[in-house]
Amino acid sequence: MIHGDLLGERSALSPDRTALVELASGRRFTYRELDRRAIGCARMWLYGLGVRPGDRIGVLADNRVEFLDAFFAAAKSCIVLVPLNTKLAVPELEYIIRDCGLRAVMYSGEYRSAARLLRPRVDVEHWIAFDEPLPDDSTYDDLVLTRGAGSSVYRRCRPEDPYCLLYTSGTTGRPKGVIVPHRMVAWNAYNTVVCWQLTENDVSPVFTPLYHAGGLGAFLTPVILAGGTIVLHGSFDAGEVWRTIAEERCTVVLGVPTIWKMLADAPEFGKVDLSHVRWFISGGAPLPKHLIEVYRNRGVVLRQGYGLTEVGVNCFAMTDEEAWTKAGSIGTPLLFTEARVVDESGHEAPAGEVGELWFRGPHVCVGYWNQPQATAEAIDKKGWFHTGDMAVRDADGFYSIAGRAKDMFISGGVNVYPAEIENQLLQHSSLQDAAVIGAPDSKWGEVGVAFVVVTDGATVKPEELASFLAGRLARYKIPKRFVLVPDLPRTPYGKVVKGELTELLESEDV
Repeated sequence: MIHGDLLGERSALSPDRTALVELASGRRFTYRELDRRAIGCARMWLYGLGVRPGDRIGVLADNRVEFLDAFFAAAKSCIVLVPLNTKLAVPELEYIIRDCGLRAVMYSGEYRSAARLLRPRVDVEHWIAFDEPLPDDSTYDDLVLTRGAGSSVYRRCRPEDPYCLLYTSGTTGRPKGVIVPHRMVAWNAYNTVVCWQLTENDVSPVFTPLYHAGGLGAFLTPVILAGGTIVLHGSFDAGEVWRTIAEERCTVVLGVPTIWKMLADAPEFGKVDLSHVRWFISGGAPLPKHLIEVYRNRGVVLRQGYGLTEVGVNCFAMTDEEAWTKAGSIGTPLLFTEARVVDESGHEAPAGEVGELWFRGPHVCVGYWNQPQATAEAIDKKGWFHTGDMAVRDADGFYSIAGRAKDMFISGGVNVYPAEIENQLLQHSSLQDAAVIGAPDSKWGEVGVAFVVVTDGATVKPEELASFLAGRLARYKIPKRFVLVPDLPRTPYGKVVKGELTELLESEDV
């Protein structure tokens, strides 16, 4: 029976191989050692605190081995893990804690003050500190030592049991808790290993936050399943990432476009040894084509991937050659992954036409926590998940993302997809970042407004940008206004928060 205890299964096969390198402490853990830690955490929850299968436990911490203890303990205990976004304000955390009814919160020293403010505002039975505890709170190491002793956990989770609740970023309205079952975690890992051809010799750094699906699903769970090694960063630092890639001889690396741009701009980029790298891959947001060329000129393949919290972070694959010949594409669907591009009438769109991307398969979530209406709107009666992303499939079966359906605007009766314009703007040598939104217009209905971030030391005029786009895009796609801003509001995973740009425009502050 398929379940999510990937660490336990791999530990039985290769107990003495190195599973984890924790950079902050310098500690290295074998699969046996990491599995024993997870068992101790699970036993502490179940037999020490009396938390029951199906109950929820939250983690408020940056990347660290104790976070992984909790993640893998959830697979052994059938307790549901709720990673809490460390970027959220206390009222936002309060909403999530109330929404899912946490029995316990585990927190690190960096978020001690947040825990102090939350305690009187929410009904949580157990507060557990990874570092120095607040008064009356317990310490994680002491609890595991005194209440987690033992060599096994007498639980076996079923495929559809919830493994974790991953709350969406909440860029529109309140965040929703995506119910990720054991079946989905396991399938994502197996399919990624097979279709991306990961092996026990792969070493991958994880510097994206573990509270996000990307940090957990690419490459943590697939590499653990394959028997490789994870190098865990506490947070992202470009210099540290390049040093780690060289010193640990990392082979596969996941990042988002913003991170790949920062890494390319770092002084180490031109001189670091990358001979051991198999490929890099970008996800989380559309990848500008010029970045693919930047890394190609450095001798490294930069692929583009695609995924969502609701359908798994890995849905497509491509070869190294296709990463260049099909630059801008996200590849072809993974095994047993049904993908469709659907027009407004609900019919499959022909090759070359933009439509909404739908998925069906074992990689799709159960739905949203306590939100049956939102679940029904996202997953239809035939099991298709409607992503809200607009895509196009070419004649060879390769998919490309055109942008979010909600980002599309209509100018003069014609659909305009901002991602296409943004990709062209980012090829301008004087621009560091760009985002396009639609704005009301009395003549055309809507027109494009481009928010652009100029590269340090460069200058550019709006008319120069319009002229640059004139030879690359149809006239109706060219923004009617260019707004220079110091930076763009982004989620931790690189997505531009376009609602904030709309508010900025409406306030007439730009």
